[in-house]
Amino acid sequence: MKIQTAVFVGACGKPEEFFGDGTPEVAFAGRSNVGKSSLLNRLVGSSLARTSSTPGRTQTVNWYRIDGRWWLVDLPGYGYAKASRTAREAWARLIASYFAGASSRRLVVQLVDARVGATPLDIEAGAYFDGLGVARLVVATKVDRLKRNGRARARDGIVRALNLETEAELLDVSATSGEGIRELWKRISDFLAG
Repeated sequence: MKIQTAVFVGACGKPEEFFGDGTPEVAFAGRSNVGKSSLLNRLVGSSLARTSSTPGRTQTVNWYRIDGRWWLVDLPGYGYAKASRTAREAWARLIASYFAGASSRRLVVQLVDARVGATPLDIEAGAYFDGLGVARLVVATKVDRLKRNGRARARDGIVRALNLETEAELLDVSATSGEGIRELWKRISDFLAG
């Protein structure tokens, strides 16, 4: 898929600020510091999303308009332990409000750090997304940091922990090396064409 325009439209800290307009949305969700913003930047080919090595930097729902036809949405990371309980609860409410909002079609791309594997928070989030009935694609990030034999073990652990029916439901991606980016675009394109 070739993007003509990718524009940051806004960072929303309240549900009434959301930009959803009925066009398809592809939302990126995952634990803090899993690489959501880095992967978004790699996908669009520019530094639209602010990245940081500090976990919990994304605290709003960030909206990017792609080719004037659909949205990429960067959600706050879940589970950042160093944030206050009040802040974590506010982020959880914000994310829940996002998923409760109307959308004609929505795909959630759940990112899991391949080096860490699926944590209890990832498992809980996966069950939450499944319970909502939203289309979900699971992506293992930072695979470039694992050796080949470590990748197989990591993949197997993520598939089992998230109760994925087949290994094909898990996509390996690296925002650094570009591995898996073409396949991720294909999956997103298939969703948008559906």
